[in-house]
Amino acid sequence: MAVTRRQKEVLDFISGFVQRNGYSPSFEEIARGLDLKSLATVHKHITNLQNKGLLQRAHNRSRSIDVMPARSKTRTSERLPLMGRIAAGFPVEASENPETISLTDIIGNRDVFVLQVRGDSMRDEHILDGDYVLVERTRSAREGEIVVALVNGAETTLKRYYIEGSMIRLQPSNLEMDPIFVPAAQVAIQGRALGVIRKYA
Repeated sequence: MAVTRRQKEVLDFISGFVQRNGYSPSFEEIARGLDLKSLATVHKHITNLQNKGLLQRAHNRSRSIDVMPARSKTRTSERLPLMGRIAAGFPVEASENPETISLTDIIGNRDVFVLQVRGDSMRDEHILDGDYVLVERTRSAREGEIVVALVNGAETTLKRYYIEGSMIRLQPSNLEMDPIFVPAAQVAIQGRALGVIRKYA
């Protein structure tokens, strides 16, 4: 769906802000960043971008503007040749099968976005600094799942999720790091991890 020049500026500003800071900007920060005089104007642009499916916003917490991943039929349906299986232990006979695989085969029709990992808190899950995590957008999770959690409406983190009474334990997979305990009311699930993409070159 087409966007106006000003809406594109708002969208680009929010995307850049999230990439730099790890959380979304407030309306005041958007107004200052784009030299807009009125918060009502910011609200109008945000609402229009929401209606076009380019932003998502939770009304019950601050800093909750999420940029929706761009949907591209050509990229998600692009298929790569699946050349067989490879052993990570003893060598096996190489074979070439006329199969293909695409990202759609992995994520199906789920609403999925990608986050790049910063830090080593999940290294024992083989999720390393610089990796890309495929995340299914959801507001709920089962205990023990790896989730993207928004803490105190401002900071997001990738951890295993456990409920302990009125508290949530966000458990790193790194023996050198302590778990994070947060009151349940201050934790919002934004998604659960589906897989990891690692780029070597």
